[in-house]
Amino acid sequence: MRKIEIFDPAMCCATGVCGPAIDPELLRIAVAIDNLKEKGVDISRHGLSNEPMEFIKNQVINDLLQKEGAEILPVTLLDGQVAKTKGYPTNQEFSDWLGIPV
Repeated sequence: MRKIEIFDPAMCCATGVCGPAIDPELLRIAVAIDNLKEKGVDISRHGLSNEPMEFIKNQVINDLLQKEGAEILPVTLLDGQVAKTKGYPTNQEFSDWLGIPV
C-alpha cells in the first residue's frame, strides 16, 4: 500500500470552517482524507502551526522549505517523494496514485 503525507501551510484549522468564510478546498481535502482512511489508505496530514516538528524531522520537506520557503506549501509526498506542491491533490490524483475509483 502506498503512503501519502500532506504538509499544510500555517493555518488556524485543517477544515477551513474556523474563519468567517468556509474554504471549500480545505473542506474537500478533509473529507477526501477521511474517506481514504476509511478505505485503509495510509494517509496523514501535518500542519505547520500545530506540528512543526514533523516539518523539521522530514528531510525532504525540510530541504524543500529551506530552498523554496513556506510558499511551496501545501506539499504532498507519495511514498516519501514529492508528488505535488503549492496545492492539494485532486480526487483524480488520489485515484491515479492509489489505483482506486474516484
